[in-house]
Amino acid sequence: MNFGATTLIAFTLTIAPLVFGGDDRTTARTSVTADEPPPFGLSIESAYLFGAFNPPRNYEISADFLTARLRWGNYLKSGGFFRGYNQIYLSFLAEPFIRGIENHYFGMNLGLRYNFVRPGSRFVPYFSGGVGLGFIDSHPEQFGAQGQDFTFNILSALGVSYQFSNRFRGEVGVLYQHFSNAGQTDPNPSLNLFGPQVGFTFLF
Repeated sequence: MNFGATTLIAFTLTIAPLVFGGDDRTTARTSVTADEPPPFGLSIESAYLFGAFNPPRNYEISADFLTARLRWGNYLKSGGFFRGYNQIYLSFLAEPFIRGIENHYFGMNLGLRYNFVRPGSRFVPYFSGGVGLGFIDSHPEQFGAQGQDFTFNILSALGVSYQFSNRFRGEVGVLYQHFSNAGQTDPNPSLNLFGPQVGFTFLF
């Protein structure tokens, strides 16, 4: 084993408790999410989406999101199924098309997310939904393609996050995405896509 590899392993072992373990006060708590939800989070997320109901061509999209979330509403003092908190989010989208007529989509999406917090658990189920706009490299001359570059989008996600520490959490879920120009062209074929999503969030 060379010196560089040894140094990298030693560095990883040194910072791992700091990234994933939190501080002593966090470890002593029953749950890192029990008292006060984080006011702000910055997430890096990625999804692989498969087209559905989109004849005549199949679509596959590798979707990458940079998302900022701001806490809005706190219901941790209430009991029952809806114990949790709201977040408002803004996502920036960069989506290369792996398969399909078009090649890429760039846009933004604004929406809400609700986090279902269980007492004493680091697992937090969530549901989110939002609307946005962006631009696709349309090919209106081709049958089944999008009719223009300017396109609206709808995002909806369902999943669960795991809070590693008071500064870091990971999440996995299922994402639905819809593209449409809201009837500004005729025809307006639209796109509907589903697929798995993973992400990592840094909490502030």
